[in-house]
Amino acid sequence: MRTPDDPGVRARKRAGIEADLREVGRRHLAEHGAAALSLRAVARDMGRAPSSLYRYVRNRDDLLTVLIVDAYDDLADDLDAAVLDAAVDGHSSPRKRFEAYADALRTWATAHPSEYALLYGSPVPGYHAPADTTLRAGTRPILALGAIAAAGDPPVAPGTRSTHQRAAASALAATAASDDVAPLGLTPQALARALSVWNLLLGSISSEVFEQMGPITDRPDDVWAGVVDLGGGLLFG
Repeated sequence: MRTPDDPGVRARKRAGIEADLREVGRRHLAEHGAAALSLRAVARDMGRAPSSLYRYVRNRDDLLTVLIVDAYDDLADDLDAAVLDAAVDGHSSPRKRFEAYADALRTWATAHPSEYALLYGSPVPGYHAPADTTLRAGTRPILALGAIAAAGDPPVAPGTRSTHQRAAASALAATAASDDVAPLGLTPQALARALSVWNLLLGSISSEVFEQMGPITDRPDDVWAGVVDLGGGLLFG
C-alpha cells in the first residue's frame, strides 16, 4: 500500500501541482497581462496559500520565467514539427521549409496572443529574465530559422548597398562562429540575412496580433503570403 510519503506519490503530486500552476498562470496571463500577473492571485485560484507554492516558484518573476520558457519551447516545438512535416510531404526545398516555418510562426502567435506578447511584446516592468534559465529556450525559434537559412547564400539583394551588407556580416562574424550557431553552417552573410527576415516576420505578425496598423485590409492572408514570399526571396534569391 502506497503512503503519502512514497516517492512515487510525492512525484505525481508535485507534477500535478506544477501542471496546475502553469495552467492557471497562463490563464491569468491571458486575462490580466504579464505586468499584472500575481503569484498570490494564481495561488488563490488554485485553492492554495502562496507559501505552499514557494518550493515551485518563489515570486511573480519566477512564475514569469516558467511561463516564458514554456512558451518558447511550445513555439519551437510547433516550428520544428511544421518544418519536419513539410519535408515528409516531399517539400524538401529550403524555401518550402521556410514557408512552413513562417506559417507555423504566425499560426502559433495568433492562437497564443498573450504568450506571443510575453515573448516578443513590450518588456514586463521590473522583470529581468535570467539568461541561464531562458537562453536555451529563447534561442530555439531563431536557430530553427538559421538551420533553414544555412542552405541559401544568395548574392547581395538588388537595391541594397554592398558596403552596408558587408559591414552587417562583419558585425555578426563572431556570432556566426559561436558554439550555438557554428553547427548550423551559417556564413556571417547568411546570418545577417536570416536576422533581417526574422525581424520582417515578427514585425508583420506583431502588426496583426497587436492590431498596430488598424483595418488596412480584409485579406490579411494575402498580405502575409507576400511577406513570406519576400522573406524567401531574401534568403534564397
